[in-house]
Amino acid sequence: MFAALALAVALGAASPHALADQLRAKDQALLDAFAPVDRAVWERALWSEATYVDENGAIMDRAQFLATLVPLPKGVSGQITITDYQCRVSGDTALVIHRDDERENYHGISLRAQYLMTETWLRRGGEWRLALVHAYVVAIDPPALAVPAARLDQYVGAYRAAPDLTFTIRRQGGRLIGSSQSGKSNDLLLESPDVLFMAGQPRVKRIFQRDDAGRVTGFIDRREGEDIYFKREATAP
Repeated sequence: MFAALALAVALGAASPHALADQLRAKDQALLDAFAPVDRAVWERALWSEATYVDENGAIMDRAQFLATLVPLPKGVSGQITITDYQCRVSGDTALVIHRDDERENYHGISLRAQYLMTETWLRRGGEWRLALVHAYVVAIDPPALAVPAARLDQYVGAYRAAPDLTFTIRRQGGRLIGSSQSGKSNDLLLESPDVLFMAGQPRVKRIFQRDDAGRVTGFIDRREGEDIYFKREATAP
């Protein structure tokens, strides 16, 4: 038993919990290296064939990613902290998901963002190397405008994009409720005049259209840059 333990130590084996702690420390060091642009930290961690997919969908090899590490503009500073870390290990492969909290000082203005990172680590030559990173920005609801009920009533009605694709808006007190043809309902909130979103679905915008008299005639259901046009029905529900 002692011989087997000694062999495991010699090969760099570690318990899943110990390895998770080790990789978390490596990942936090990588995040800490962004602002001061400590490229050497990333060079040591990245596998020679590593791929990095950033939050905008750009796919970069190791050299391309390292070239993006440049100093922050003057007046900008920040820090990214890991808030949740999950690690699954199978042999010489570790699959990692971590959630990060970014606090940024942008010319004296405090900004905040959250990221979800998925990673693949490989053990090569007794060392764990980062082979794949996919960065994702966690979308959150924008601030909602407070508007009078009379303003909300302008959006109340039935809308149709296709014979079997409808959307109904009703007011309930100081709330707007949107319902699809399936019957599923959600709160509708104003991000800006005539731009509404559903609570919990910040990736979807409903951009309302008006005629020359200012009456709502329909809306554009926009998600990921793709539009579906809904026309207001002649009669309210």
